[in-house]
Amino acid sequence: MAFAPVLHSEWIKIRTLRSMQWALLAVVLATAIFSALAGLDSDNTDSDPLFAAFFGVNFGQAAAVAFGTTAVSSEFQGGALRLSLAAVPRRGLWLTAKAVAIGVPSLAVGLLTGVVSLAVGKAVLGDKASGLAAAESLRGVIGCGVYLALMALLAAGLTALLRSGVATLSILIPFLLVVSFVVGGVSGGIADFLPDKAGQVILHETSDGALGPWSGLAVAALWAAAALAAGAWSVRRRDV
Repeated sequence: MAFAPVLHSEWIKIRTLRSMQWALLAVVLATAIFSALAGLDSDNTDSDPLFAAFFGVNFGQAAAVAFGTTAVSSEFQGGALRLSLAAVPRRGLWLTAKAVAIGVPSLAVGLLTGVVSLAVGKAVLGDKASGLAAAESLRGVIGCGVYLALMALLAAGLTALLRSGVATLSILIPFLLVVSFVVGGVSGGIADFLPDKAGQVILHETSDGALGPWSGLAVAALWAAAALAAGAWSVRRRDV
């Protein structure tokens, strides 16, 4: 079976589910709103105006996680997965198409989110953002898009493994919104290699940790790849 028609069918599923459309919109809105609020707090802008402009990603990523989770968890409701695999018996092909159908719109919305967040953040920061170089701003926008896509794929893989959207959200949302802030000021050791902390290095002007901007994003990509691999194992080995 060719990949293109399978991808097309998965894209139709995502496009026609209103909850996923709202999740993608929430990525942009939550990130922009909280970036604006962070820009109003001078304590957050003195040391790293680039991260202040993208601070809202800490909250927008929750919507990206919800998008990836819902896209997969919908297959485990009402026997939908059984129908999907009846149409596409090659389970690896099906999950690959699902991952692409999740990753591409997540990346596109993530890049849009980066542009909006940067514009809003710089507008609120005013003179405090005057030192940001064009290369740093571009890196932040690209990094924002890739990071949010990776978080959606991480959630998708974990949902395929656990076969439960509730379980996935119960793990990832507290981790990203609570644990991330707890270890946010910690550099060195294992904390630098957590998926969110590693991936967000690219949104900082400088880093005091073990990872650089692109190596940190690579670590986040490894987390997403590991989750998708575990999800693929679960889909192939377990009954539908």
